[in-house]
Amino acid sequence: MESNVLSLDQLLIGKKAIVRALVAEGLERRRLLDLGLVQGTPVEALHVSPTGDPIAYSIMGAVIALRNNDASKVIVQDLP
Repeated sequence: MESNVLSLDQLLIGKKAIVRALVAEGLERRRLLDLGLVQGTPVEALHVSPTGDPIAYSIMGAVIALRNNDASKVIVQDLP
């Protein structure tokens, strides 16, 4: 796996990435797709909650909070 490919929960706050794949299945996969996490979509990590979970992401102009468990199933490519 390339060094700049990681799961969304590992993306540092303020960094941008491109969605490359989803490793979720069934209803969980459908939910992530419905949130706009489709291949090629830009995403940015915005804020982390005081407890560290969930994290707020900018996805297609909307701010979406995802728990780390869900975000770990989204594979992204970090942008320089």
